[in-house]
Amino acid sequence: MRKIVGKFHLWLGLASGLVVFVISITGCLLAFEWELRSLFGKQWFHLDAKVKSAQVAPLAPSALSAIGEKALGDGKKAQGVIYGGKDYSSVVQFFGRGDDAYYQQVFVNPYNGEVLKVWDAKTDFFRVVLEGHFNLWLPRSIGQPIVAISTLIFLVMLITGLVLWWPRNKAARKQRFSVKMDAKWKRKNYDLHNVLGFYVMSIAIILVITGLVWGFEWWSNGLYYATTGGKSLKDAQYPVSDTALLTPGHSLAQNTDIAWQKVYAGRPEGAGVSLYFASGNTAPISVTVNHRPGTYYKTDNYLFDQYTLKPLEASGPYAGKYEAAGMGDKLRRMNYDLHVGAVFGFAGKLLMFFASLICASLPVTGFCIWMGRKKKAKKLVPKIDTVVQPAFA
Repeated sequence: MRKIVGKFHLWLGLASGLVVFVISITGCLLAFEWELRSLFGKQWFHLDAKVKSAQVAPLAPSALSAIGEKALGDGKKAQGVIYGGKDYSSVVQFFGRGDDAYYQQVFVNPYNGEVLKVWDAKTDFFRVVLEGHFNLWLPRSIGQPIVAISTLIFLVMLITGLVLWWPRNKAARKQRFSVKMDAKWKRKNYDLHNVLGFYVMSIAIILVITGLVWGFEWWSNGLYYATTGGKSLKDAQYPVSDTALLTPGHSLAQNTDIAWQKVYAGRPEGAGVSLYFASGNTAPISVTVNHRPGTYYKTDNYLFDQYTLKPLEASGPYAGKYEAAGMGDKLRRMNYDLHVGAVFGFAGKLLMFFASLICASLPVTGFCIWMGRKKKAKKLVPKIDTVVQPAFA
């Protein structure tokens, strides 16, 4: 049985190793995306303290969206505005899907309307890294399935690796938990593969489980079903605005500003607020309060009828207030922040960084073990001298 497991471990590892290496290295960089943006983008990511203290309230979404549209200058309409909290600039968002997909942002000082940066996903370092992490820099229809299948294979590798590593007797257990640093390179590489693989296994499984939510629809639905006690993502309901209540003189921009002001006025100190404009005649106005800027999970989500500003009820993992959500819905909201460790703050990100780094090393050390065994097998093959038999007269 161990031989069969070993063969699975070997060939699956050879098939997925390079992809796992790329996913893991890019994951290391993405773990600290927020901190690195804050460090290298101070002039547009953060607000000047003097400017913050000089104003009481930020500009309304209609004003900021107009500033962003003018700065972009190509006729695109803003889809939303993010107020990042007291320490951060505001972001006017522009995005499109389909064949002409794009993602652009205009960073604006929300107190004086100053344009700080025009950002395009195509030229952003972290978006390039993200494309590698999700698609291997290939077309999504090709790269995304390869990443998903390789991630699933990595889960099998973790399980088979544990089976192969598990010591058969008590005497061997003590040595299996440490790297023999004074040994030769081959033995040291062997220990690094097995011991580090064992220690990182529990964290790596979290990375795999959360990562596969974006990889396979069946995995995403099944995980949600299991963590919510039988709820389905397909049962989520998204309300619509009542077009019958449209009145003469209706101003969507004015109603949008009023909806934002209602939520913004009652937000906790330091919380961020995101607003998304109604995208059609029946779409509602969406406003979200983010209690932990820099993360995505702890949010209160509000929907308003775009004609009457009546609060609308939705259902699903992202509906309503965070505190009112069930455990399964909270876990789904946490999926990205669990994946990068942000739920547990800087320490969690550091943990995920090193876990990803070790995951990247496993295909490398595993390949070295395989190459070493191939060379050893060749040396053990005995040489057979060719004897020339005399011909009979």
